[in-house]
Amino acid sequence: KTGYSTSADVLEKIKGIHPIIEEILEFRHLSKLKSTYVDGLLAVIDKSDGRIHSVFNQTVTATGRISSSEPNLQNIPIRLPIGREIRKMFTAEGENYVLVDADYSQIELRTLAHVADDANMQTAFKNNTDIHTQTASQVFGVELSEVTSAMRTAAKAVNFGIVYGISSFGLGQGLSISQADAKKYIDDYFKTYPGVKQFIDGLV
Repeated sequence: KTGYSTSADVLEKIKGIHPIIEEILEFRHLSKLKSTYVDGLLAVIDKSDGRIHSVFNQTVTATGRISSSEPNLQNIPIRLPIGREIRKMFTAEGENYVLVDADYSQIELRTLAHVADDANMQTAFKNNTDIHTQTASQVFGVELSEVTSAMRTAAKAVNFGIVYGISSFGLGQGLSISQADAKKYIDDYFKTYPGVKQFIDGLV
């Protein structure tokens, strides 16, 4: 309504048309890292003990997940190497201390396997098979040993996307593939895990 958009999602779609587009995206990324994580975190260091104290909220999110505020320490960047450098700011108190990182392994999908009572998905977890590799193998019709990293990435997007009701349009955008290909991925996924399809349809 107000003219041409220069938002990140629009610029991502036209990358390659002109070299300045990637420069703008890179500049914005670095500016965000500096303002939010470098300047932002430096500003909230407690002068009395040199630490950053966050508030962890147990009853704020609609999904029931814990959230963090003042500042939010749950979104420290990790995807890109320059973002991972920010994480090096967080260190243990001394040589007698360590930082512990604990996470459930694919908890959403394990829960889905249980509530949907899908035999194929349950078997994968019981056999300690990597669920994303298993999904890729069955969706793309190849042996487990033939699954490429690109196939696994696509299967991962389908696996987690299905849990949150992703559409073929959304999946296509996320994987930079056609909507028709994305629809085929989703259809093949439901053939692989029929219990999941039945469970989702039953919820609706």
